[in-house]
Amino acid sequence: MSGLRWGILATGGIAHAFTRDLQTAGLDVVAVGSRRPESAQAFAAEFGIPRAHGTYEELAADPEVDIVYVATPHPSHAENALLCLHQGKHVLVEKPFTLNEREAAAVRDAAAARGLLAMEAMWTRYLPHMVRIRELLAEGALGEVRTVFADHTQRISSDPAHRLNALELGGGALLDLGIYPISFVWDVLGAPVEISARARLGETGADTEVATIFTHASGALSTTVSSSRAAGPDTAHIVGTEGRIDIDRVWYTPTSFRLTRPDGTVVEEYTSDVAAGGKQYQALAAQELVAAGRIDGDILPIDETVAIMGTLDEVRAQIGLRYPGED
Repeated sequence: MSGLRWGILATGGIAHAFTRDLQTAGLDVVAVGSRRPESAQAFAAEFGIPRAHGTYEELAADPEVDIVYVATPHPSHAENALLCLHQGKHVLVEKPFTLNEREAAAVRDAAAARGLLAMEAMWTRYLPHMVRIRELLAEGALGEVRTVFADHTQRISSDPAHRLNALELGGGALLDLGIYPISFVWDVLGAPVEISARARLGETGADTEVATIFTHASGALSTTVSSSRAAGPDTAHIVGTEGRIDIDRVWYTPTSFRLTRPDGTVVEEYTSDVAAGGKQYQALAAQELVAAGRIDGDILPIDETVAIMGTLDEVRAQIGLRYPGED
């Protein structure tokens, strides 16, 4: 293991969840940064972190930090990642990686120019049950994959002031929730060659429901649904000619799945046994890459992250969704 020293940029809910999982896995969290000194100090005290920085710039410049987890709102991801990369820090950037494809490419290129790791924190891909599912697919256990279905549907808040409903923060079902099933169908079937999307917009103009139908190079079809106003099953399914995989609720977290033959015979049942929340696996993967002298991974290559942002851009173009300040 590389023994990387982690810095946490921002102190919101996702930063708390990630830091808990890092510490559960025994990883070294040495610093936190916030725009408000008191927030950094409170976060540091909560987690026993030795250094609290009252600005993001101070965190990025900290010589004791090797890698920074960027946990700010979506529109700040690119700026914050570039800040850290320019200071020679590797970055793990909370999903969605950036607001759009153009920003994602800028972060990718800056990291490559400096020989640094820039990785999207799509933690689901690194979970043990997803690793096993990719093994089964590689073995041909499902035959020819014909269809993939996945939803990420939650009842969160209709309050116009809530972050998820704020366009200026990149709020909406697509970037917060839809990124999960869309990244999942990319993982299973590769890039879509045809994209069709429909949405329902809320009072603030942010998307509250988004549905997609993709056609992939193999001819397979995928469908995804995301919602921030209604809780659905939150399951995922991969259907092939020789069997199907049904991933249980909540499919994008540590959970269980079954491999079932067309006649209904269950030939494999998998149950996750994961300490803490499971976000540590992506951090461990980042550390292993750096230890091996690599700046890109195989589970979610940076070019794929950039291309997925392009898919989200096309979905937004079809549903008429634009964020303030976009060129």
